[in-house]
Amino acid sequence: MGGVDTRPCAGEMRACAAAFVARATVRTRLPLDYSERSLRVVDFLIDGLRKGGADRERARDALFGLGAYVGEVLVRRAGAVWVDFDAGQRAYFGQPTGVRMPDGRVWNPLGRVLNRFEVGGPEDSLQTFWLTLHGRARREAG
Repeated sequence: MGGVDTRPCAGEMRACAAAFVARATVRTRLPLDYSERSLRVVDFLIDGLRKGGADRERARDALFGLGAYVGEVLVRRAGAVWVDFDAGQRAYFGQPTGVRMPDGRVWNPLGRVLNRFEVGGPEDSLQTFWLTLHGRARREAG
């Protein structure tokens, strides 16, 4: 392992997500509105990359953008905050950043997107991830 990690830090992830949405929606009307429902679109986009024959290296920027977007959905809709992982978390997750939920749990949206790309099974769905997500802020009924 050599070299310097040039991937964005936690404080830059919101801007990364916004830049991805701007690029992804410039020619199409993809409903990337940071809603829980939009995670279905993320699944669709990742499946399209897989079916299009992209390898991980060629799809790297798109996958990073999708991971930033998924994390930003968690920030906006579930009360998460972007965090820079410590050395142990970086080793475990293989990513420099993730999100911390209101209950203190840490999640790896960048890794979740990579898993969906590499494995592609229904259990790797980002929409299903949202539906089964532990630790998100509960909205008060009323």
